[in-house]
Amino acid sequence: MFLLTEQPIQPPLLKQSLLHHDCGGFASFEGWVRDWNEGRRVQSLLYESFEELALKEGEKVIEEARKRFPIRDVKAVHRTGHLELGEITIWIGVASRHREEAFMACRYAIDAIKARLPIWKKEFYLNGETAWVGCSHCSKLKQKNEATCTQ
Repeated sequence: MFLLTEQPIQPPLLKQSLLHHDCGGFASFEGWVRDWNEGRRVQSLLYESFEELALKEGEKVIEEARKRFPIRDVKAVHRTGHLELGEITIWIGVASRHREEAFMACRYAIDAIKARLPIWKKEFYLNGETAWVGCSHCSKLKQKNEATCTQ
């Protein structure tokens, strides 16, 4: 299961849904809104997505994790909308018979989600400025615009 939500993520409920009596291992990952990035003080974040494609690709990642690792279950939820400091941006949980498979599948899922899904992050800074971060397309546009402005 992969979901996008504008509501706060509830790890205890998600973890409970992954409780299987044939599993002895569980691994999870939580990403949080932090107050500092690349030397700048962050006030809050905005996540936007191309929802239809993000959901489709997110489900692909979940299915790939199931096929690559001997796990029982895996779920991932990513927030969209405006988030404040300390809020959970993404949660991934994996249940398996043994811990190693759970750890490996969890790591695979977060890396694939961050690399492949059309979800964009905008940071709001304490000085009033904003910037899209971790967006290779955005930085290419910025470079193109700067080159155009200086010519």
